[in-house]
Amino acid sequence: MGALTIRSVLITFGYLGIGVMVFAESGFLLGLFLPGDSLLFTAGLLASQKFFSIWYLMPIVILAAIFGDSFGYWSGRYFGPKIFTKEDSLFFRKRYVKQTRVFYDRHGKKTIILARFAPIVRTIAPILAGVGQMPYRQFLTYNVIGGLFWGGGITLLGYFLGAIFPATEKYLSLIIIVIVVVSFLPIVLEVWREQKTIKTIKD
Repeated sequence: MGALTIRSVLITFGYLGIGVMVFAESGFLLGLFLPGDSLLFTAGLLASQKFFSIWYLMPIVILAAIFGDSFGYWSGRYFGPKIFTKEDSLFFRKRYVKQTRVFYDRHGKKTIILARFAPIVRTIAPILAGVGQMPYRQFLTYNVIGGLFWGGGITLLGYFLGAIFPATEKYLSLIIIVIVVVSFLPIVLEVWREQKTIKTIKD
């Protein structure tokens, strides 16, 4: 989804659209294809231009992220075993689970926080937490922290950059490309480390 498309979608659907998209990407398998980081940054940028109120936008984004992860957790807890025994489908890929498990193995429970900043992983992580029967109180703690840092942090980044440097919008497409690349770096690094470890064991 290009910068102009994201901008026009957010302006068209407003607060409700932002909340629904953040909720979906945070714990609903269909959300795998939503531009979470770039969406939040653009929403914050638009708030700096008075299209949105940052005071309304922030709680909507943070709450949608927290409730979305909670939805994913309970979905995984009750329906996970059936979902994860199926073969690859349009919205489910076994490699997504593998990538997320690598995160869990390396980072433990804080994966719930770190996964927020990694596309695909942030959608699967809460579901796997539910499948793995992580105590909900424990999950909720990391969920809230992650929602605050990811939802609030990236939105505020867009807001302050837009307020300090009004010309930021001219470079929105480039900024979004950078955000996407940076977002995927944790996944790439973890997969690379895993492959390196496997190769070392074989050698």
